[in-house]
Amino acid sequence: MELLPEAARIRRGVVRLNRRLRQERGDGSLSANQLYVLGHLHRHGSATPGEVAAAERQRPQSLTRVFAELEAEGLIAREPGTVDRRQSVLSLTEAGRRALERDMAERDAWLSGALTSLSPTERGVLELAAALMERLADAEV
Repeated sequence: MELLPEAARIRRGVVRLNRRLRQERGDGSLSANQLYVLGHLHRHGSATPGEVAAAERQRPQSLTRVFAELEAEGLIAREPGTVDRRQSVLSLTEAGRRALERDMAERDAWLSGALTSLSPTERGVLELAAALMERLADAEV
């Protein structure tokens, strides 16, 4: 399938913005996978490692080290499942919530400043585009 011309431009814009947001994170920030796990638990609540991995389209084994690091740092808690005690359930700790908020605050500060350079109309277009990108991210083609 050939990439539509507007798709290539959108992809370039998203990649550049994502790169810039990563640059705005301070030293010692959480890794991308750590952020993903904490963000998933923050948005969806407690989950098994398999559920977290499936949402990111990864295998649980790929995130084993990340889960262990976050647990060792006290950012997530691991408890036996209530239905199947062999299965663990991960949950976000208060320290994990604060770490996630700190990490996001650095990028949010830059983004807020950058958005002030745009007109209200341009910001409205970005709000609409964000909603559309959320829909695209969930699309099953």
